[in-house]
Amino acid sequence: MIKCLIVDDEPVAREIIESHLSKIEQVSVAGSCKSALEAFQKVSTEPIDLIFLDINMPEISGLSFAKSINKKTKIIFTTAYREYAIDGFDLQAVDYLLKPISFDRLLQSVNKFLNENKPLSIKEIKEIVHEKSDSIFVRSDRKMIKIHFSEIRYIESLSDYIKIHLADKIVVTRETISNIESKLPQKDFLRTHRSYIVSLNKIESFTNEYVEIGNKQISISRSFKDAVLERLGNG
Repeated sequence: MIKCLIVDDEPVAREIIESHLSKIEQVSVAGSCKSALEAFQKVSTEPIDLIFLDINMPEISGLSFAKSINKKTKIIFTTAYREYAIDGFDLQAVDYLLKPISFDRLLQSVNKFLNENKPLSIKEIKEIVHEKSDSIFVRSDRKMIKIHFSEIRYIESLSDYIKIHLADKIVVTRETISNIESKLPQKDFLRTHRSYIVSLNKIESFTNEYVEIGNKQISISRSFKDAVLERLGNG
């Protein structure tokens, strides 16, 4: 029996992984931790074979945690951030799962651990980084909501929260604008202001001071002005 530990600061993410693992006979979930500090206590008191580990966590990141534990304990990274995959390669991760995680994809990772127990090759990681995705999931009103990139008009920051403006509704989620920016395809979105990201495809007109989407004028701040105007072909 494989003893697994789930480490993720998002309760919904932990629940999804635990639900998937409950369907696999060879796996036993030894614990579910909301932080690396909790996970440290767990791995120091009992042997753990495999950890499903989120990367972007407060206080201690998943990468820092992975560097500190016994190398006999294997890691499967679970995250929404593709850009950390190469860092995970240096830590000899068994696999790298991009959220939202399907049961089939998680089962594939467990089988990889069972059959080979070998870390990812750099070629495999590059394939993961370039996996096609047309959407993300965000947590809003106690649910994980699927947002298609093509539906996003613009994103507005309100301190620790953001408003994702779609054609027919607004989705509010607890997230920083920098974090959400890292999850968007750069070729389709543009940061115009510390508080705004816009969809390039939704811009109807622009000046040196603002872009216009529908009846909304979105400011271009001084610090982003050069990059925005160059991207829009008016540099």
